[in-house]
Amino acid sequence: MTDSYKIILGEKELPEAWYNVLPDLPEPLAPPLNPATGQPVTPDDLRPIFPDSLIMQEVSQESWIEIPSAVRDIYKIWRPSPLVRARRLEKALGTPARLYYKNEGVSPPGSHKPNTAVAQAYYNKKAGINNLATETGAGQWGSALSFACKLFDMHCTVYMVKISYEQKPYRRVLMHIWDGEVYPSPTDRTNAGRAILEKNPESMGSLGIAISEAVEDAATHDDTNYALGSVLNHVLLHQTVIGLETKKQLELAEDRADIIVGCVGGGSNFGGMILPFVKDKTSGQDIEIIAIEPKSCPTLTKGLYEYDYGDTAGMTPLMLMYTLGHTFEPPGIHAGGLRYHGDAPILCNLVKHGVVSPRAYTQNPVFEAAVLFARTEGVIPAPETSHAIKGLVDEALKCKETGEEKAIVCCFSGHGHFDLSAYDDYLEGRLQDYEYPEDKIQEALKDLPKFPTGL
Repeated sequence: MTDSYKIILGEKELPEAWYNVLPDLPEPLAPPLNPATGQPVTPDDLRPIFPDSLIMQEVSQESWIEIPSAVRDIYKIWRPSPLVRARRLEKALGTPARLYYKNEGVSPPGSHKPNTAVAQAYYNKKAGINNLATETGAGQWGSALSFACKLFDMHCTVYMVKISYEQKPYRRVLMHIWDGEVYPSPTDRTNAGRAILEKNPESMGSLGIAISEAVEDAATHDDTNYALGSVLNHVLLHQTVIGLETKKQLELAEDRADIIVGCVGGGSNFGGMILPFVKDKTSGQDIEIIAIEPKSCPTLTKGLYEYDYGDTAGMTPLMLMYTLGHTFEPPGIHAGGLRYHGDAPILCNLVKHGVVSPRAYTQNPVFEAAVLFARTEGVIPAPETSHAIKGLVDEALKCKETGEEKAIVCCFSGHGHFDLSAYDDYLEGRLQDYEYPEDKIQEALKDLPKFPTGL
């Protein structure tokens, strides 16, 4: 094994193509359904908000899709990102395990999100679109798309979940620096936002609500398209640069992953890390793949595997996924990027077939692991990323008990430099744990659309 702390790839080793997992899934994905008819979505249904290139990527059965040179050139600003051996954390835990984290926090916006933001901006610009509308939870996606739009001389409108808009003002400032236009969602700018405010004037918002507003904005303006930061197939496709680089870096370290851990909100960073390893696992390689989510939004661990809308207002296509119900409004935990009622259909397919194992944690143990990580490795994880760090620590401690020398790899999806108020709440004892009540989940699930799915 190498004794390096950082395993670095040169720019020439940046992946030349994204890996498309669709042909290698245990079972083909069920088609998304038109919300008006219940019939499978057609390209014409999606053209009001997406360019043809992304629509084709959504359904492609090609295993590899070339990364455009203009996108690769921008990737080189921060990619390939380092794979870091967390030796000081290993020592602090007293574990025989080898711990690695893939540091996506080195990108200009500080997270993995520009891997797809740059690609989506590029394809929209090529299609003649100059305005993009989107939602954001914690602000990582909104800042990434603002960054990408600025590079392609495009305008970006962001509907930011209100609780995060208030909790994370510096994410908003970051978007403004890149000329993003940011509104706290729900707003009075859209029919969807006004309907939510009429029912609940004190609504603190959710990703589902913000998605409704962004989709409506795009659908009602001919010069505007919609960009989504997670969930959809083409988003996870673009993120596979994470896992592809990680595989090369592990080879350089003369190592191989025994366990892969990541946090899950909609599934983008997690999918980007694990999808290039899926075929290895389904072909018989012994790899444990663990998806970590918050107990306050337990989609994979407590949701139903059903068709549901991707947004609150029921404007998006219906997707077959684990869901808590599109009307679900989670509490205002600090990990705003994990507060989504559904998950990527690709990820849900892998959970259903046992390729991925889900796990849920409350806030305080997550922040405890994050502070330990920051005090040993020196890097402060975002609250979302901290869920993955908690999973990494727990698996390392299991190896301490068993004496197993496993290689555990974590996707470090973003830094927490804009989340210090959350750390202040934890350090001062103000952070409250919250496990979403089963009766509230069941209440939200009653609103699932009544299309027959045969499931």
